[in-house]
Amino acid sequence: MQQRVSIITLGVNDLERARNFYKNLGWSEAKASNENICFFQLNSMVLSLYPRDLLAKDISIQNETQANFGGITLAYNVASEQEVQDVIDLAKKSGAKIIKRPEKAFWGGFSGYFQDAEGHYWEVAHNPYAQLDEDGNFRIS
Repeated sequence: MQQRVSIITLGVNDLERARNFYKNLGWSEAKASNENICFFQLNSMVLSLYPRDLLAKDISIQNETQANFGGITLAYNVASEQEVQDVIDLAKKSGAKIIKRPEKAFWGGFSGYFQDAEGHYWEVAHNPYAQLDEDGNFRIS
């Protein structure tokens, strides 16, 4: 497993307000954004804005306050569905709690979630619509 973060997702209460905040900072929104999610390509990773309730649902969190969900996830993107499973297995062997086993995602990819030793949520995903370069940098259009 390479040392990298592909996407930081912020769960937001008002997507348009959050989108406009970053755009007012002068950031350019990626073409892959739509009315339900917003992406900003950073240097080697992506900042994603996504409705907080939908982010919790994607992770399979039923009650945000009971799960100590801070509204932020980190994503580790990989090149294949098998690699998603391999990384989830490695995380489990390393002491992670598996929150959501890898499965086909509604957006067309394949992903699963785990919590690290301190309870931070990580998504491991294969996105067939975005690329990792040879150095593991994540690019979304």
